[in-house]
Amino acid sequence: MAGTSSSSPMEIDDAAPPPAKPNTGKAPLVSEAKSAPWVEKYRPQSLADVAAHRDIVDTIDRLTSENRLPHLLLYGPPGTGKTSTILAVARKLYGSQYQNMILELNASDDRGIDVVRQQIQDFASARSLSFGAKPSVKLVLLDEADAMTKDAQFALRRVIEKHTKSTRFALICNHVNKIIPALQSRCTRFRFAPLDATHIQERLLHVINAEGLDVDEGGLTALVRLSTGDMRKALNILQSTHMASQHVTEEAVYLCTGNPMPKDIEQITYWLLNESFTTGFRFISDIKMRKGLALVDIVREVTMFVFKIQMPSHVRVKLINDLADIEYRLSFACNDKLQLGSLISTFTNARCALVAAAK
Repeated sequence: MAGTSSSSPMEIDDAAPPPAKPNTGKAPLVSEAKSAPWVEKYRPQSLADVAAHRDIVDTIDRLTSENRLPHLLLYGPPGTGKTSTILAVARKLYGSQYQNMILELNASDDRGIDVVRQQIQDFASARSLSFGAKPSVKLVLLDEADAMTKDAQFALRRVIEKHTKSTRFALICNHVNKIIPALQSRCTRFRFAPLDATHIQERLLHVINAEGLDVDEGGLTALVRLSTGDMRKALNILQSTHMASQHVTEEAVYLCTGNPMPKDIEQITYWLLNESFTTGFRFISDIKMRKGLALVDIVREVTMFVFKIQMPSHVRVKLINDLADIEYRLSFACNDKLQLGSLISTFTNARCALVAAAK
């Protein structure tokens, strides 16, 4: 949970100190703060800390300040700040009463109609605490709401209608098309796009400085590239790479994630465009075995590299579509050797098309 109450585990321990344990000669356990996942340790605590989407954040901040917060539907890819934004809103609204005024559920776990009828209904029906002259509205946060069953969503619609005066609902999802229209129409929708490289890099530099990490420029570039606009993914890769190697370099990042390095993809693409079928098959099979690369990752990276190669648009479109078909087949665990042969054949056809276009 991103939000914590004002009392810490240490304060609770102080109230009832455990008996002293004898010295066993073993090293002490790593502190909880030090071992905590960085995605939670560095989760924004206020709206001002949210890395991007300032237009959305400022709009929600203004609505909160004016006491006009509507039901919210935040959607977009993972790691783009949806949950962090709404948790920051809750902290601003409730302060020290945060834990009492918010019900946070992960709809991928609590997805059935019974949860709506019991937990959510009971929470929404309970009387609100008073802040000053009038009671404050409570907040129900439903993460991964697109995993809810249709029956549960229809039941939730009725709960929202019944308790709008006392409760606000915030739905968070990746795929807005899986939310029924009746729920969408009752919420103000905000789309969180993938974060751009600048925001990812700024946040990574903040964490790197705070943790005192040794990260070179190549390592930072690799982290930003592999994150694909997902801040959570970037922090997880940074933490796991740091655990494996004290010096975070480009090679260390790619080795930790198992992704092919750009220079390897460049070499593979050269073979695909210039070598015979037999030679290309042997070379690619060899580098795949030596470096432990997955063919699906190779195909995905080669597809991105194709955009950098100068070629007629009709050849590029055909090549990219064929590569997408190979990636799709690999997702169903089709035979790697057959798909590698298909990959080489696809580039052989592209080479013929390039030669024909040049004449």
